[in-house]
Amino acid sequence: MPETAPVHIRQGSSIGQPLTRREALLKVTGRARYAADNHPPGMLYAVVAASSIARGRVASLDVTAAKSHPGVAEVMTPANAPKLAQDPDEKANPFTFRLDLLQNDRVRYANQAIAVVIAETLEAATEGALLLRPTYETEPAHVVFASATPFVPPSVGVGDQPKASRGDVESGLTGAEKRVDATYETAAQYHNAMEPHAIVAQWDGDRLVIDTPSQGMAMAQSRIAGLFGIDQADIHIRSPFLGGGFGSKGLISGPQVLGIMAARLVNRPVKLVLRREQMYGPVGHRAATRQSFRIGAKADGTLTALDHHTVTASSSFDDFFEPSGGVSHTLYATPALSTTYEAVRLDMGTPLFMRAPGEASGSVALEGAIDEMAESCGLDPLEFRLKNYAEVEPLTGKPFSSKALRDCYVQGAKRFGWASRPLAPRSMRDPAGLLVGWGMGTATFPALMFQAEARAELRADGTGTVDIGAHDMGQGAWTALAQIAADGVGLPLDRITFNMGTSDLPNAGIAGGSAHTATAGSAIHNAGASVIAALAALATNDERSPLFGAGNTGVLARDGRLMRRDDESRGESYSDILNRAGRHSVEGKGQAAPNPGTQQSYAMHAHGAVFAEVKVDPTLGQIRVTRLVGAFAAGRVINPRMVESQYYGGMIWGISFALHEQAITDARSGRITNANLAEYHVPVNADVPSVEAILVDEHDPHVNALGIKGVGEIGVTGTAGAIANAVWHATGHRARKTPITLDTLIR
Repeated sequence: MPETAPVHIRQGSSIGQPLTRREALLKVTGRARYAADNHPPGMLYAVVAASSIARGRVASLDVTAAKSHPGVAEVMTPANAPKLAQDPDEKANPFTFRLDLLQNDRVRYANQAIAVVIAETLEAATEGALLLRPTYETEPAHVVFASATPFVPPSVGVGDQPKASRGDVESGLTGAEKRVDATYETAAQYHNAMEPHAIVAQWDGDRLVIDTPSQGMAMAQSRIAGLFGIDQADIHIRSPFLGGGFGSKGLISGPQVLGIMAARLVNRPVKLVLRREQMYGPVGHRAATRQSFRIGAKADGTLTALDHHTVTASSSFDDFFEPSGGVSHTLYATPALSTTYEAVRLDMGTPLFMRAPGEASGSVALEGAIDEMAESCGLDPLEFRLKNYAEVEPLTGKPFSSKALRDCYVQGAKRFGWASRPLAPRSMRDPAGLLVGWGMGTATFPALMFQAEARAELRADGTGTVDIGAHDMGQGAWTALAQIAADGVGLPLDRITFNMGTSDLPNAGIAGGSAHTATAGSAIHNAGASVIAALAALATNDERSPLFGAGNTGVLARDGRLMRRDDESRGESYSDILNRAGRHSVEGKGQAAPNPGTQQSYAMHAHGAVFAEVKVDPTLGQIRVTRLVGAFAAGRVINPRMVESQYYGGMIWGISFALHEQAITDARSGRITNANLAEYHVPVNADVPSVEAILVDEHDPHVNALGIKGVGEIGVTGTAGAIANAVWHATGHRARKTPITLDTLIR
């Protein structure tokens, strides 16, 4: 019997094509169904009543007044909230964070849920919540970052050590001919995706069906199953579309669980949607940081030491510490390197993952400090970065799996026109008299992989199906993953059915860390290889097939046909193979997971370079970003249109980070005073300049089977620093605090 053929699947028929979004028509016509668009029969509306104090306990709620309001069905408080099978403060793993689920009357931060009003209409629920009129026993709260007592956290990010070093930093600083000592501050930032957190929950006995935006349906299933003491298989999550996630929807949040509890309490379907101001506290945010640098260099600009110390904040009751120092581990060659952390505890909601957690806050500070050292050495910022280009990862000494950063510098600088930049600040003006500045920043983000599974089927009618419980946050997963699926099974895109967005499909892992395309895509690719191998076995073992005996040479899969690798004229269609075998279909499964050996051997990162132009009014200090050029290398590009869109989004977020976003806390109450889109500023069209993204070719044979690196977060990391450095070049003033506001420039 001939052996099973080794399969060689041709890539490229769909991969690499700039296809438009497959779900675009649904979205522009309003037919894409988001969580809050669902209205099951008998549904009630739930509204969260939130605390107005930062620390203490709820002394009273006027539940009688609320329940007497017409239309109010129930008021859920700690007195009647369903008891949970698991303490919501129990920490099962590094991705388990404490939730406030009305299990007691304690208040741990302003905007914490203290009750849920359930009613026949949204208006009745909203009015009922106002009638609760809570009173409190208030305790002194700690809400001011600058006055809190720092300590060394047990870990940062997800299990990283709070101290890392290589070489002798103190000797490197002592022997340096040039020295920079600078402290940078970044403000707290809060999630403001277009779609707020929402849930529609329906119970049928112990079976639960929910519609909710989720970046990680399997993780949400696990958390809900533990809290309610039910089987994970009895939880069905539907999440075909998200109106933005950016990390805040990676884990199920407290308000979403409250919606599930409310549905159980009233035994009817319940919808709960957070109002915009209720996003500030219970669904995570990016904590403020204060980052201090000590950098030494020789007179010629060669680095001798880099010390990066971060102080950040977490809540008073849980642990997540922004890992800002990690970016210094990877970017610039230095014989001595150290990153350390301290943290403070504040009475606020727990900070969590927010687009490029650690890298975003760390890079804006590092790129500013690096620019300061370039200035001290009298070198052009790009020249300085090239002089200290890291050929291996500085902290670990590992070789990079691939690194096309030099190409990014060259292509970005050329497109921007960097060669004509004068070295001295405050030396360029436009015809209207505005100060003009050019700045740059290096972008980087780790190339991560998680675990995922996928399933593929080929049918005798010449069509196929690929299933995976993947997530689309707007990044284009419906399109890019379908392209990988079509390529994997060797069919045109219009001949496959691609299913994703529900938890009853194979687990796609989490859509986070810029790893979803690599992770889910690799599982899809492997499922395709598996189903083609099964099909090839039918053909190469069948004496009636023109592929009989092709096991030693292998076969190719293309356009619904298998062909001999050594003679493509000899082949047959999938339909012929299956029909002759009397099979309706053939199925394959695939898995993906990080390779421990590769991770130990290589440093794996995407890289980029961003160049920014700003114009500053010399009298008013008003800043406008007028031009951005980013060049990025992130391995294999599945869909250039989607990748370019992600780079644009990241670069616009960089504008937001540098010039707009900050949450302002009332030191008396702990409440966020600008918890709305009128006063919590994010860029609008008028703030977004000419933006250009260059996709730099890069082949990475190690990062994963498809050579994919993530692109969703890297665009933030170079942009904010480039803008801040451009502001210095325009004004001669080094702004070490973001967002940069006009009052800091008026002198």
